[in-house]
Amino acid sequence: MSTQHPTADPAAGAAVKAADRAHVFHSWSAQGLIDPLAVAGAEGSYFWDYDGNRYLDFSCQLVNTNIGHQHPKVVAAIQEQAARMCTIAPGFAVDVRAEAARLVAERTPGDLDKIFFTNGGAEAVENAVRMARLHTGRPKVLSAYRSYHGATAAAINLTGDPRRWPSDTASAGVVHFWAPFLYRSPFHSDSEQQECERALAHLENTIVFEGPATVAAIVLETVPGTAGIMVPPPGYLAGVREICDRYGIVFVLDEVMAGFGRTGRWFAADHFGVTPDLLTFAKGVNSGYVPLGGVAISAEIAATFDERPYPGGLTYSGHPLACASAVATINAMAEEGIVENAARIGEQVLGPGLRELAERHPSVGEVRGTGVFWALELVKDRATREPLVPYNAAGEANAPMGAFAAACKKSGLWPFVNMNRTHVVPPCTVTEEEAKEGLAILDEALTVADGFTA
Repeated sequence: MSTQHPTADPAAGAAVKAADRAHVFHSWSAQGLIDPLAVAGAEGSYFWDYDGNRYLDFSCQLVNTNIGHQHPKVVAAIQEQAARMCTIAPGFAVDVRAEAARLVAERTPGDLDKIFFTNGGAEAVENAVRMARLHTGRPKVLSAYRSYHGATAAAINLTGDPRRWPSDTASAGVVHFWAPFLYRSPFHSDSEQQECERALAHLENTIVFEGPATVAAIVLETVPGTAGIMVPPPGYLAGVREICDRYGIVFVLDEVMAGFGRTGRWFAADHFGVTPDLLTFAKGVNSGYVPLGGVAISAEIAATFDERPYPGGLTYSGHPLACASAVATINAMAEEGIVENAARIGEQVLGPGLRELAERHPSVGEVRGTGVFWALELVKDRATREPLVPYNAAGEANAPMGAFAAACKKSGLWPFVNMNRTHVVPPCTVTEEEAKEGLAILDEALTVADGFTA
């Protein structure tokens, strides 16, 4: 239950906004065209502005506040660690760093028992790729279209959405391929089994024509996040695992967004019974309270660096404040049944509720997801599956999605909107009442989207 309450202080909000506009350079934005909301506070599933407006956070910020805002146990752990030891270099053995690594390793699949800590997800992907190349002695890395892996040099080149285009050097050793997505199948499939089989054949053909001996790694989001929350069909990830084993390729699963309860399991890989060679994580490991990410490493790859130095490191690797927040987060998730709550809310509330909305709103082409990780594919025409807005639409072309998002915010829900989709990604701690509140607001906002259908 919330103990904080939004109180209106427009003057303070205006001061925050003015300082922001004077000095803050925002990511992914044309600086002169944005109008960022000044946020006064947050707790649980909500945050609020200086005008007293409260928003149900169905975006989890950037799909990272898995335990909600201001969880008291995590706040206390950060405070206690700060009083004891704020920072220490990564070359030392520290109790809280070792405990964070142990708790992560305890939950990762298979023998992914060594943890290399980073400051976030993109750096985790960078280091996973570096490890794979050094382990195999091969240069190329394969990744999927409709993916996002981060904004640093290798990670942005691995990314399969338009954010890559301005930074794509065409010399990063990355080859893209099509992963399965039945609703918009690149393989003209008419069943999940067919999509799985054809996607695996396409991947293997890509490897064969690129030269298996040149391919170091395949990097996949276990369940793609920003690209659309496309849960892979049964057998696909197991098939990728088999292909990697056959050609001596390192299998990297990116769980930066899908991990730590988001899909209703500790890691999304648990749904598929697959163990990668490297697993990247961030976001939900401590709900972003302090920047933290990492790579979980298999015994075989870790052994590569037993006598050979690993040529990579970060000043803040395993930062004590970040590790303390991770320890508190993981323990709170276990003690409070937060992963189980995410699974239950998905199965009993969000899944059925979203499918019911789809039946009544012609703008909803498909509902897909699991746990508290869902997407609504919005379309102009259900029959043709034409997206509500064109791919990578901007400006006037994106007006229908802009109108939908504005309707959500006006009614007190903060959505996660990307391309022609709205993602339904509340905290793993979301209550049934809060989930139903969000569904009711989505119901109203989808009426706005319906106005743009054929």
